[in-house]
Amino acid sequence: MTQADPNADLLARSRAAVWHPCTQMKVHETLPLVPIVRGEGAWLYDAAGKPYLDAVSSWWVNLFGHGNPRIAAAITAQMATLEHVILAGFTHPAVVELSERLAQVAPPGLGHCFYGSDGASATEIALKMAFHFWRNSGKEKKTAFLSLANSYHGETLGALAVTDVPLFRDVYAPLLRHQARLPSPDPRHLSPRTSPEEAAARAAAALEARLARAHEGIAALILEPLVQGAAGMAMYHADYLKAARQLCDRYQVLLIADEILTGFGRTGTLFACEQAGITPDLLCLSKGITGGFLPLSCVMSTDRVYAAFYDDEVSRGFLHSHSYTGNALACRAALTVLDIFRDDDVLARNRQRAAQLSAKLAALVGHPKVKDFRRLGMIWAFELNSDRPALARWCFSEGLTEGVILRPIGNTLYLMPPYVLSEAELDHLAQAVIAIVGRA
Repeated sequence: MTQADPNADLLARSRAAVWHPCTQMKVHETLPLVPIVRGEGAWLYDAAGKPYLDAVSSWWVNLFGHGNPRIAAAITAQMATLEHVILAGFTHPAVVELSERLAQVAPPGLGHCFYGSDGASATEIALKMAFHFWRNSGKEKKTAFLSLANSYHGETLGALAVTDVPLFRDVYAPLLRHQARLPSPDPRHLSPRTSPEEAAARAAAALEARLARAHEGIAALILEPLVQGAAGMAMYHADYLKAARQLCDRYQVLLIADEILTGFGRTGTLFACEQAGITPDLLCLSKGITGGFLPLSCVMSTDRVYAAFYDDEVSRGFLHSHSYTGNALACRAALTVLDIFRDDDVLARNRQRAAQLSAKLAALVGHPKVKDFRRLGMIWAFELNSDRPALARWCFSEGLTEGVILRPIGNTLYLMPPYVLSEAELDHLAQAVIAIVGRA
């Protein structure tokens, strides 16, 4: 008698009952879902006990691995006193302390925190704040938004309007308000090929031309600082951020920095904006903010933006709301994430891990199947030259065979592992990726 597959029941029930995100469900007729029942550190385990190294931090959220005991203990302790309270008209210690701590570590001048539930919610909040700021400031013509080519800011309707990923956006085009796209500072697609500095200068010139022509109707520029995630981890020079800040100031346009992906150490500094020495008017945070334990997002604003809403007239206030805004458990998790960064010198340790993994991946630099190998902080990416059909799906399946979870974007294979990998785990990850490239 053959032994029953311990994963089979969970797989069958999931296919029948769960509508999975970012997925064509029919694919799973031939590509099985991966059933996960347990996580520990950098590893996830299926019902049969097979381990998989989570090389993408489960959509970039599990900064300190799965089941981090410090975060789990903090949430458990918080549950004993307060799990949640409405934040309209009420407050609680965890949300106050988190807001104060974020103001201390964020780019200077961001002193007010408005909370949501996820990254797309943060984008919606920032867009509405920017629009309403100018309305309250007596400049009601400023209603348009600028974003970069190949940008991604979420998939709710407002966020999708400033997202430039056709696969996500085009089917919903009739529901979206058209917004202008600007050239990206990503140097990979320029012809002739040029330096990152020159690519940044060209993109900044295009931004200046647009603002000079149309600034009276533009509320804000929204961008992903230094790395455009859904564009295939497109990395660009910090000069563009410096120029964007100067131009937005000159033409009276707000600057929204979407650090949902890049925040909390992923680019080598706590926030990517630090590498350009700039402060945006609005800063969007989510993903790693709770270390992957609970949903939470935050939009931080300057005093100037906050002051435009502070008034006796109710309609001039920012009346956006979420039922779980400022949830006490999520805030406590986020506070513990900040504690870990402080107590464990995470950024310095990440520099060591990044150097180690880069050295172990050195065989990919100049590899005939690899193009544009690049790294920023704890993000590695390259384009894979292969004629295999459905290359991303193939890489995903090959990764599972090697005991590694990968989620390529088109022909871009990227790594965004948790910040807790040991030397042996770094070896396992590097060897798996090199093996997959060799078979591609």
